[in-house]
Amino acid sequence: MTTHWTDYELLDFGAGRKLERFGTWILDRPCPTAVDETPTKKTLTWAGATARYDGSRATNGKWTPRPEHWPTPTCILGTADLGITFELAPLPSGQVGIFSEQFKNWQWISQQIHKAAKPVHVLNLFAYTGGSTMAAALAGANVTHVDASKSMVARARRNAELSQLAKSPIRWIVEDALKFCQRELKRGNKYDAIILDPPSYGHGPKGEAWSIRRDLLPLLEICGQLSSEDRKLILCTCHTPDIGPAELNAYLSDGIFGHCGQPPRSGKLFLQTAAGRKLSSGIFARWPA
Repeated sequence: MTTHWTDYELLDFGAGRKLERFGTWILDRPCPTAVDETPTKKTLTWAGATARYDGSRATNGKWTPRPEHWPTPTCILGTADLGITFELAPLPSGQVGIFSEQFKNWQWISQQIHKAAKPVHVLNLFAYTGGSTMAAALAGANVTHVDASKSMVARARRNAELSQLAKSPIRWIVEDALKFCQRELKRGNKYDAIILDPPSYGHGPKGEAWSIRRDLLPLLEICGQLSSEDRKLILCTCHTPDIGPAELNAYLSDGIFGHCGQPPRSGKLFLQTAAGRKLSSGIFARWPA
């Protein structure tokens, strides 16, 4: 399977920024993992960007020029071998509605579900705009999509419609992940696959505070109880700078499998330019290895 698609490309990175193409848009955005790197393209390449974003992701930054002056108001980004389509938009956080570094994980999710002999019930927590949800649904799974942001769930539903998944068995839940899992445990519900992409910090729809250092292990322990005996996959990704692959692997092992269980596999997520330069873009831990 390909590791990229025609509507997305990492063009260059360095000096704390990255230059990416999303369809017809070329965007210049902050990138902390590129601080110690040096751009390789000529200045003209960066100067030709559709827009530049300045500001912290934790606060409202600024797009220049303003989005209403961009060539198109939105951009449909298709992933050919998965059949996923995203409707992108310039958000106040500097995001555009997709984490491109998750592409290989979406492929892996699809592969694991296709191997199953019976329908797979998937729980997708911190599900954002639905890349993992759509990958699982397209492979035939029943998915429960949980995110604390009502607007992100609405975007995910729109992406599902664009991906011809409007009638697929997907439950859309706007809720705090930990509270939802606690209730599911009381209901006696089980899942064959659990996917998480927790933020470093966040808030639930009723102001519930989330801290990955404090809350990830308790959440994973509940996820271990929610996972069926015939579990098919567990995937946790992370973008917290001071958590590495080995530590995330330990979180997953301790929370779900125990010390005697089969260890998951962990590693780094990255984006890659056409010239082969790799940009660190997070970490993952997943089972089966």
